[in-house]
Amino acid sequence: METGTVLGSYRIDDVAGEGGMGVVYRATQLGLDRPVALKVIALEFAHNPEFRGRFKSEAQLAASIDHPNVVPVYEAGETDGVLYLAMRYVSGINLLALVESDAGLEPDRAVHIVCQVAAALDAAHRRGLVHRDVKPPNVLVAQDGGDHAYLTDFGLTKHAATAGGFTRTGQFVGTPEFVSPEQIRGEQSDARSDVYALGCVLYECLAGQSPFARESDVATLWAHVNEPPPRLTTTRPELGGEIDGVLARALAKSPADRQESCGDLVSSASAALGMQGATAPAALLPGARRIGGRRMLLAAGAVAAVLVAAAVALALVVRGPDELSSIGPTSVGVIDQATSDLVDEIHLGFTSPLIALIT
Repeated sequence: METGTVLGSYRIDDVAGEGGMGVVYRATQLGLDRPVALKVIALEFAHNPEFRGRFKSEAQLAASIDHPNVVPVYEAGETDGVLYLAMRYVSGINLLALVESDAGLEPDRAVHIVCQVAAALDAAHRRGLVHRDVKPPNVLVAQDGGDHAYLTDFGLTKHAATAGGFTRTGQFVGTPEFVSPEQIRGEQSDARSDVYALGCVLYECLAGQSPFARESDVATLWAHVNEPPPRLTTTRPELGGEIDGVLARALAKSPADRQESCGDLVSSASAALGMQGATAPAALLPGARRIGGRRMLLAAGAVAAVLVAAAVALALVVRGPDELSSIGPTSVGVIDQATSDLVDEIHLGFTSPLIALIT
């Protein structure tokens, strides 16, 4: 949309980011003369009846979380068939870009930011909501001198007690570097999946890279399921061995072996790093070049699927060719995005809902 276009009660001022699901604009809410982030959904999705119902329901879920560290949703609207989501405009930087610019953060700053994310997640969990895609690009840090952090993109949340929800049986949505083993295995995910992801985020904040960074998504997924967490002190020996134990628990393969809550994880990390008084998220609350990472929809037998992406995340519409039926139960196919041909088959070694990767 061109600058100056009026959509509903909002005037488009500039492009803030682009993703596979549409464009996010910096806009002005005319009645209140306040800046907003306006996420305008691409027409091919807005015209899909299933997506429209999903969009409205997930917008209601996002708006229901009233917390100082969650980006507020002002309105989910529609004008002349165009779907849009109006949110608070946060002038700042996403956590991934911040970590990359500094090649990792100092412990006090890392814990200060992650602590706020933990508080937001625990608030969502108390409402029975699971984020399921916690990662640095979904954390916005206001550059106001206080590092106030906002967790965004609750488009993938669902009631933890609801089996299936809008995600069909045998599917999960997530980002390879931060997805929990149970999500990869296609099992039920709950608040402890967010604990795992937050452990990965804390590790990346301190180490400058995610704990299971590999050359391919398949190798990353394999590592989450099969390999022990790396020791942070291998790259940051000055932090002391206690933090290795805290992160090892957060990244345990079994959800039952992790901390009970995100707040517990941050409290343990604070103590391990010798931060006196930083024993709970409330104690630390203030007074990217790889935009959004990649989101994958991993499906067993699904031919096509649509997922809701972050404001500036990449989204993939996955369509598997007929040859996918020949892939073994413990293997994954590799599809050429340009031709939709199956070009390779990679043995995973374990049964997973993942059947295909697009290259």
